Amino acid sequence: MAGDFDFQIGSWQVRHRRLKKRLAGCDEWEEFDGTCDMRPILGGNGNVEDNVLHIPSGTYRAIALRSFDPAQGSWAIWWLDARSPHALDVPVIGRFADGVGHFYADDTLDGRPIRLRFVWSRTDTATPRWEQAMSADGGATWEVNWTMDFTRR
Repeated sequence: MAGDFDFQIGSWQVRHRRLKKRLAGCDEWEEFDGTCDMRPILGGNGNVEDNVLHIPSGTYRAIALRSFDPAQGSWAIWWLDARSPHALDVPVIGRFADGVGHFYADDTLDGRPIRLRFVWSRTDTATPRWEQAMSADGGATWEVNWTMDFTRR
């Protein structure tokens, strides 16, 4: 429903944990901090999340743009990275059930087809979590490659 992301409205400190290489058998993680400010748009049927990410190679900004389709009961989420300002990522589409959101898309990584999954969990706590996973086998197995843990600023 349109209020699914209301838990995230406001300003957040974010702790990121990201695999250094994706779908490459890598088990080396990098951790870094960031901030996030989220506000509703489209009369409550969407929101924008403004992110500052302090990755080891330098700070950058990015946004998540989300839009709710009441007819389908689903959300679309796009990612726009300021390092590639004309490249809007493929949207992940999904919905929340019992406070957990699952969102999926078909995408590519290094020219090969993959399945992409976002999961929003702990949405009923003061410390929500987002995670991204990829699958090279159509979703039979998943590799979590990025997590974001949120705390209020």
